[in-house]
Amino acid sequence: MNRALFRLSLACLVMFVLLLVNINYVQGFEASSLAGKPGNARTFDQQFQYQRGSIVADGTGGPVTIADSQPVKGSNSTSGNAIYQRHYLHGAMYAPITGYDTVYGATGIESAYNKYLAGTSPSLAVHNLISLLTGKAKQGATVNLTVSPKAQEAAYNALRSDGGHQAAVVALNPSTGAILAMASYPSYNPNLLTTFDGAKLNKIDKQLLADPSQPLLNRAINQTYPPGSSFKIITSAAGFSTGKVAGPQATIAAPQPLKLPNGNTLNNDADEDCFGGHPQVIQAFLLSCNTAFANIGIKVGGPTLRSYANKFGWNDSTLTIPMQVSPSAIPPITDKSLTAMSSIGQLDDQVTPLQEAMDAAAIANHGKLMRPYLLQSVQAPDLTTLASPTPSVLSQAVSSQVASEIGSMMVQVTQNPNGTAYQTAGPPAVGSSLVIAGKTGTAENTVSGAGLDDAVFTCYAPANNPQIAVGVIVKGGGFGADAAAPIAVKIIEAYLGVH
Repeated sequence: MNRALFRLSLACLVMFVLLLVNINYVQGFEASSLAGKPGNARTFDQQFQYQRGSIVADGTGGPVTIADSQPVKGSNSTSGNAIYQRHYLHGAMYAPITGYDTVYGATGIESAYNKYLAGTSPSLAVHNLISLLTGKAKQGATVNLTVSPKAQEAAYNALRSDGGHQAAVVALNPSTGAILAMASYPSYNPNLLTTFDGAKLNKIDKQLLADPSQPLLNRAINQTYPPGSSFKIITSAAGFSTGKVAGPQATIAAPQPLKLPNGNTLNNDADEDCFGGHPQVIQAFLLSCNTAFANIGIKVGGPTLRSYANKFGWNDSTLTIPMQVSPSAIPPITDKSLTAMSSIGQLDDQVTPLQEAMDAAAIANHGKLMRPYLLQSVQAPDLTTLASPTPSVLSQAVSSQVASEIGSMMVQVTQNPNGTAYQTAGPPAVGSSLVIAGKTGTAENTVSGAGLDDAVFTCYAPANNPQIAVGVIVKGGGFGADAAAPIAVKIIEAYLGVH
């Protein structure tokens, strides 16, 4: 009898010890992850009883708060019994960046850095403990972004005033990869989604999802378009880097029209003659001659063309900023006639505005492509820095020499009177003190509507000391020089303070 009781007591002791170990493990190592689970009813109830951290655009021009949590009218923030509601101070302008935080979930930066904003990150454990001991309300960390308020405002206003076209733009710091602006139009007001009324939220959400203009879509990183002639930057990179084309001064055949190997013909825009049919590459680039670059594409071949596109970040399905970026795509091609079409940014080539900015940024940064990112730092409520990313290299797209050669051609696009962007991004538009290096694109897209092509412009400035690279795409905008280039100019002027 005593032996049986002893065994039973020993079993109870072992189970009690295991229970204590499990409780301590859960509290010590799994508390944050459990708190972050969407099915946690306690967390759901408590998430609006503390002040969620702010999101701040902390680029040039001084920090600007773009999202914060404010006490609901009638609740008491001093007693610790307040109910906080999310507030987006600039609404649609920053919506593609901030996303939204609702009773049902979050998107954008709100989702990507939720553990900091919600205060559930392990790095905030000590701060939360101090708040508990002192009786203060729990408070999330502040997420500071690389976005320049001046550039973002200029970007959104330029898209909005463009006549209602669906469009998007991204601006980068070429030397770091920091995202200076990211705007998408049409956009939406995230404040409409912060209601505590579930039925009202569902109604608003359904209305936004049913809107044919797709305001919830972040066109800057999650919609692709044909790049048109802006892809000639990649074609030039492949030609110069492989030695198949001996630099900008090399002569290339550019007949009008060009008969392709499959018997079809390819024309220049408006059947334009390209410097007598035997231009230097730099002349063909500034005039954007299709037949010249189709010939370069045939020379380097489809696999090589795709390989150099990949060096610039194309076909990368893993890229995040931290939001997931839809990959820009140039498919595998071996057929010479199809390669000719792909080399001028047509066929099945597809690009995001972010990728357009990355293409220009790599050229501006001596051929070195930096990984794009939005997070500048995370600060605890006591201003302690919890995270501060270091800029990193994504790839060496081309050599410094090739980048310099392509950059010299991009300058001619805006500064040579024959250049496709001379009238809209050249000296008459921005003054002689600022030189923009760019490339236009006018891309055929049968789904744009009204028979208009998509307008594309990629550029960087100042040409001799690059500080900003911009990619703009206007769906159904027509000529890249007319619709997209002026938008980029406004962003550059705002960011650099040039008027």
